[in-house]
Amino acid sequence: MKKNINTYNDSQTEDEKAVCDMLYNLIAENLPEADSKIWHAHPVWFLDGNPIVGYSKLKDCIRLFFWSGAGFDEKDLKPGTGKFKDASIRYTNTDQINTEDVVRWIEKSKHIQWDYKNLIKRKGELIRLK
Repeated sequence: MKKNINTYNDSQTEDEKAVCDMLYNLIAENLPEADSKIWHAHPVWFLDGNPIVGYSKLKDCIRLFFWSGAGFDEKDLKPGTGKFKDASIRYTNTDQINTEDVVRWIEKSKHIQWDYKNLIKRKGELIRLK
């Protein structure tokens, strides 16, 4: 695990850290070609510079977030609000994480992508990459 992501995970409560560690391992194992880093204060994975998946601490949970997740057609992923194509799910403990679902969503994240990398250049217009 990268040191800065490990530091992020270690800064959570015991249950939240367990969720973060489990999500990290699932993402790292199933998206090995991605680059990961702390971006906007939480762990994010990128393919060709485009953000794909990340997780973050909210007030009472850890949120697993897919930038193009609204296009995955998955009932457990809740779409974000506004014009973006994001979707997420929230966890408070590892028992709530269905690893088969997460692995399937990670696989979909490789094939369903909107171009967030160039969003500013395009003045907020999202274009589908895959």
